[in-house]
Amino acid sequence: MEVHFSPDVETRLQQVAVANGKDAEQLVKETVARMLENQARFIAGVQKGIEQADRGELIEHKEMLDRIDRLFQS
Repeated sequence: MEVHFSPDVETRLQQVAVANGKDAEQLVKETVARMLENQARFIAGVQKGIEQADRGELIEHKEMLDRIDRLFQS
């Protein structure tokens, strides 16, 4: 597979790669692999939420806000 980037993007990739001690190809491969892993985790999380909702495992809006507040206070 070949991917072509604009000259500006290639320059920026090169700069980021050098700053991280990698070559641009390695950086792109690692970044795409990480993005695909994140996408798979996201899809699995959404599916889990849908399944929980289908089973009626829901919480009220206020409880969700309280949980979020506790997460940010930690």
